[in-house]
Amino acid sequence: MQGYIGSAEKMAAEHILRDPNIVIENGIRELAKKVYVSPATIVRLTKHLGFDGYKQFRQAVLYELAQYNGKQRDNSDSIRKDDSIKTIIDKTTSRNIMTLQETQQLLDVDRVEECTKLIADARCLRMFGMGASLCVAEDAYLKFLRVNKLCLIAQDWHSQYLIAKNSQPEDVAIFISYSGETSEMIKCMEAIGINHTPSILITRFAPSTMSKMADHVLYTPASESLFRSGATSSRIAQLNTVDILFTAYATANYEYCINQINSTHIEKNSEN
Repeated sequence: MQGYIGSAEKMAAEHILRDPNIVIENGIRELAKKVYVSPATIVRLTKHLGFDGYKQFRQAVLYELAQYNGKQRDNSDSIRKDDSIKTIIDKTTSRNIMTLQETQQLLDVDRVEECTKLIADARCLRMFGMGASLCVAEDAYLKFLRVNKLCLIAQDWHSQYLIAKNSQPEDVAIFISYSGETSEMIKCMEAIGINHTPSILITRFAPSTMSKMADHVLYTPASESLFRSGATSSRIAQLNTVDILFTAYATANYEYCINQINSTHIEKNSEN
């Protein structure tokens, strides 16, 4: 905390401490109104707390709440040996709904718009992921392939590394990594960086090696342990983010994408 905090800033801080969600749910003007101070007071408060401005402060609050909520869910929503099928249904569904709601809060509108434009202008999309994250990358690949956007993906790491080594500045690399620490993905991102290829990373909302390397980061909740036995809610968040990127791209290129989706529709045999 830097410098003297006035009475108005103190009052705003007390409101925020009582209900941190008020920061997530409101822009600076709406927050100022709800805590009975001016927007300038909110700006001064964030500066005194060591942030560049309200946007950075809001991201920090989001991070802390995501960490806290993740720990709370680990305690309350963990699957137990004696859970009934009804309890498992309720716990799993509740966890996934909360993850989607937190993802909605974490996604920065301006950053999504920047990523959408990058994808639209790219010569080729190069997809990267390992394990469960590869399944998400393959989902993205199929979506963009449907609208005739040139894409590359491979299942084994060596092939992914070659895709990274052969990237061009006119391409865009899309990485899916929950931890942001997968060694194979870091090596691919290093190759992408050497080739000056723009990169988009979908990862958990926490500091990581890959988040520091990527040009654009789209965050999902840090809702699972890094030593989880299977990606569950994290996969839902990643798929949702891919859906948002694809839908934003398709909307920005509406007529063309609609025509492509119609022309690439595969008729199903109802007898099978």
